[in-house]
Amino acid sequence: MNDIDQNQNKTSGIQVITRAAKILRTLREHPKGLSLSQISNEVDLARSTVQRIVAALEQENLVTAASTNSGFRLGPEIARLAGAVHTDLREELRPFLIQLSTMINETVDLSILDNGKVLFVDQIIAAHPLQATSQPGASFPLHCTANGKAILASLPITEVENLLPEQLKRYTDKTITNRDELMKELDVVRKEGVSFSREEHIEGVCAVGAVVVDRMENRSAISIPLPSTRFYGNEEKLVSALIKTCQNINRHFA
Repeated sequence: MNDIDQNQNKTSGIQVITRAAKILRTLREHPKGLSLSQISNEVDLARSTVQRIVAALEQENLVTAASTNSGFRLGPEIARLAGAVHTDLREELRPFLIQLSTMINETVDLSILDNGKVLFVDQIIAAHPLQATSQPGASFPLHCTANGKAILASLPITEVENLLPEQLKRYTDKTITNRDELMKELDVVRKEGVSFSREEHIEGVCAVGAVVVDRMENRSAISIPLPSTRFYGNEEKLVSALIKTCQNINRHFA
């Protein structure tokens, strides 16, 4: 094989990887799945090309059949690969979480977006007799939690619309159930850099949250959940400590 053929093969291989990555990112934004024609439209590739790449990805369990529309969604191997990344992320961020928890003497959570919900992956528990804690591995809704809102506000609006149903589930009498109303609140979160849950998911529990982005542009939410009795009147202190921590983390990843 001559140098020209080698360069052409190398270029072709890189192009396939780039296209496969584009398809995977598109499916990430559509957790319910897409048909081959829909994927083709989203990534601006011929349907036959998409079909070949998706077939190869399916063979590696990187995509799988979606039960809802006879299309495809991200496969189980993606979750396993993400799990390895999350383990490394927990270890890298834990010193910052400990520092924040010590600074405010409150519990601090680390969470990620997972299958349309917010998934807790790490937690630093403060020594209080009255706590607002959730075990790592637990999943909570996006629309009424501080970490969920922080993640939503960091995403493109089209992705947010795909993740949220028109009618949002009510958990307490303070839950926002109208999607348009929530979208307005997310605009404020984008401007201010922090989100709040004021007894919207669980009565008597409030939280403040913000997002950090790692070197691979993965988003994680850091949140401070606490009983409402220690939240009201202390919002400014909590926000200041959280923003400072997130700034330190973003500098660390820069």
